[in-house]
Amino acid sequence: MTISPDPRYRPRLVIMVKAPVAGRVKTRLGRDIGMTSAAWWFRHQMARTIRNLRDPRWETVLAVSPDRARLVAPSMPGPKAVQIGQGRGDLGARMARLFRGLPPGPVVIVGADIPGVRRRHVARAFAALGRHEAVFGPALDGGYWLVGLQRLRPPPPGLFEGVRWSSPDALADSIATLPGWRVAKVDVLRDVDRVADLPGAHQPLRAAAL
Repeated sequence: MTISPDPRYRPRLVIMVKAPVAGRVKTRLGRDIGMTSAAWWFRHQMARTIRNLRDPRWETVLAVSPDRARLVAPSMPGPKAVQIGQGRGDLGARMARLFRGLPPGPVVIVGADIPGVRRRHVARAFAALGRHEAVFGPALDGGYWLVGLQRLRPPPPGLFEGVRWSSPDALADSIATLPGWRVAKVDVLRDVDRVADLPGAHQPLRAAAL
């Protein structure tokens, strides 16, 4: 993947993060291991994600919640990254706002709770956007851990509306809001919602080919 010489069209990776406050982050995991432990896990997983995904091939942007949160070390390792607020609404409304509001160029969005994600996965997603208008990284539970748009045309007005989040239909519902778009799917990774999803609970998954 090459970088556009025009910085306005540089690929952007958005990592959606939350302030790691007990009882407000990873609450389903917290019901299994305790809210304080879940927040501790997320704080350190968030730091690993930011560290693992920084790359000169793309600009890394942190979309934070709540909007006024400002993450500091160890949550935000390395050089200072651009931070923007996620805004209000459900997950779909917040992601749609990011896709519509960022400067021109391809955008890929990931969560901070994907222990297996690495730069190569993000690079494959950006490569897919060279041939497709949208890309998804499926998760085992029917959702997805990555979504990206080429953005050579505006996102449809109903982007991510009516999606049944936290259900086996989340991926299919999201793709349905992109009627007529060329959609690619990349690697299958596991996000962490419950204790059974934590690293070591299962054998590693095989990445899906483009």
